[in-house]
Amino acid sequence: MKIAFVGKGGSGKTTLSSLFIRHLAAAGAPVIAVDADINQHLGAALGLAEDRAAALPAMGAQLPLIKDYLRGSNPRIASAETMIKTTPPGRGSRLLRVREDNPVYEACARPVELDGSAVRLMVTGPFTEADLGVSCYHSKVGAVELCLNHLVDGRGEFVVVDMTAGSDSFASGMFTRFDMTFLVAEPTRKGVSVYRQYKEYARDFGVALAVVGNKVQGQDDIDFLRAEVGDDLLVTVGQSDWVRAMEKGRPPRFEALEAPNREALAAMSAAADASYERRDWERYTRQMVHFHLKNAAGWGNAKTGADLADQVDPDFVLREDTREGTRESTREDTLAGATGSPQPA
Repeated sequence: MKIAFVGKGGSGKTTLSSLFIRHLAAAGAPVIAVDADINQHLGAALGLAEDRAAALPAMGAQLPLIKDYLRGSNPRIASAETMIKTTPPGRGSRLLRVREDNPVYEACARPVELDGSAVRLMVTGPFTEADLGVSCYHSKVGAVELCLNHLVDGRGEFVVVDMTAGSDSFASGMFTRFDMTFLVAEPTRKGVSVYRQYKEYARDFGVALAVVGNKVQGQDDIDFLRAEVGDDLLVTVGQSDWVRAMEKGRPPRFEALEAPNREALAAMSAAADASYERRDWERYTRQMVHFHLKNAAGWGNAKTGADLADQVDPDFVLREDTREGTRESTREDTLAGATGSPQPA
């Protein structure tokens, strides 16, 4: 399952995503954690010392390796240099799986120990002084999007992405790559404003969205959130001595997390499981193609000097049982018209 955490800056989405990752790891689930925020704090939230978190390899710096590996023997991709962040997989492409070792993970992922369990952590890398006035942060997040496009995950496997703050996620098609998006909202007008933006932008794309109320202090806060977001409010999280200790760099064992907060994490996990059961692989592939064609026409063709619409394999559908280089999981009419006027959902 692919899970995203979004919300306004300061809402606590990194803290909540780290708690959710710990919850999954404690249950024995395989987890890949990805820090795709412009402010890179997920490593620290998972207990890494500052120097170790700063030394994590940036995915953006490994983009040539990522492209070359994922391209595989796909005959529709002339060279790795013609791949862009939205390039979809096709027959011959190499795919990523959660439970495997591969050159991408070797270059970009590092294990993080969590109370005897371990997760893989990948980071986009921070926005550096060299980037100022030269590039936008979405060029770094492109490595994450490309990997998600080529990742085949199954039931009981998790990829958890701490996304950039606000509605910046809509600068690419990455917001459609998730089985569940948890929007972390404080019980304030500003706290729910990002929810309204996200809800509106995602409306036509079938995005599964659930609100996690954070920093809730009483029934009045709960009532406020319920009035503002309605049935999208899944759970609320209040003050936590465990989180305060974690933020000081002295986290107790995860089993000591307060019972109400453990129950909230269990409810989030159940919601993610239910959303995965509704996954539509054909729509998932169709949306991938939709955004690739938009990016190709908007800037990709001019940048690469190639017609990137040719990268679309019209008979290919990414599924849980897809194998590289085969015709398994294909359907001729799935992407009918995809190279013309694709529909988002």
